Amino acid sequence: MDQEYNPIKQKIEAELERWLPLEPDAAWAERVFGEIGKSISAESLIALLAPVRELIFRGGKRWRPLLMSLVCETLGGGDAAIPLAPAVEFAHNASLIHDDIEDESDERRNKPAIHRIFGIDSAINSGSFCYFLAAACIDVCALKDKEFIYKLWMDTLRRLHLGQSMDIGWHRDISIVPTVDEYFLMCSLKTGSLARLSTGLGVHAAFCGEAAAAGDHSELIKVIGSAAEKMGVGFQILDDVKNLTTGVYGKERGDDIVEGKKSLPILLFLNKYPEKRERIFYFFHAAKIEGASSPEVEELIDTLTPTGVFEEAEEKGKSLINESKEIIYSKEFSAYSKNEKAFALLDNFFGAFTREN
Repeated sequence: MDQEYNPIKQKIEAELERWLPLEPDAAWAERVFGEIGKSISAESLIALLAPVRELIFRGGKRWRPLLMSLVCETLGGGDAAIPLAPAVEFAHNASLIHDDIEDESDERRNKPAIHRIFGIDSAINSGSFCYFLAAACIDVCALKDKEFIYKLWMDTLRRLHLGQSMDIGWHRDISIVPTVDEYFLMCSLKTGSLARLSTGLGVHAAFCGEAAAAGDHSELIKVIGSAAEKMGVGFQILDDVKNLTTGVYGKERGDDIVEGKKSLPILLFLNKYPEKRERIFYFFHAAKIEGASSPEVEELIDTLTPTGVFEEAEEKGKSLINESKEIIYSKEFSAYSKNEKAFALLDNFFGAFTREN
């Protein structure tokens, strides 16, 4: 993301650090665990937080909390959404820790996956704790109508896990080939839902801060949420294309093939060449056994390359992101804009996804 976002990202990083301190003290423990926090040893707290800290502070674009903050600023809410940054970023990173265990992945963000460092037991436990720590951030934020925030957040987590279940089912059984529409639904649940949550929290923070007069903003949340979801799906598609072409930073090229993932390029190819279905299944099976270094990984990529499916999938991903950008210019959203500078940053934010991919 562009350097002009750095002031916001620095505030986001500070909030994440506040909730994931390197050396958690008694005050932090009491805030998170209540009265019992006073008797918990520092070693126990560090062991709980270390796997989560390892992943979160490796980096990441922080685009979800950044999107949330930009929406809030655009609507005149200033920094009111910043305290909710962990609610979005912790949920995302918890899902990554669990996802890497489920996929038996070796790397994340160019380093060993968390369960490869800390063990599966600690990774699962700390990843799950990260979800619940996000809820503690909601508890202490200064926004009104926390019941509404919790509903948005819990609806999102349920959808996120449904999307993950669909994805697991498809790559566990090599013979299952979802439709393109089913793939889009899975992406909207697994990736788009957290983007939708980000904008929903941004709108809510703008209208329900300490100085704001609460009102019905559900329609505005739906409008900008639709844009965010389209952008999230577009991002997932472009990420899937990169996995099979240039490779995704921090992961091995073609590891989606090893995991048996039915990404959009694969589905487009099978729609064009149904007679090659068994051949594709063979590639998946061989790659699962031999890993990313399997010659079948490159052979499958070579099979897909001349057919145009990568270009077709990339065009679809960029088209969805462009559609999402059009929504922020619609009167249903732009009419509420109160901060021209923040709106310009929001506009640039949506465009950045197509530029970077």
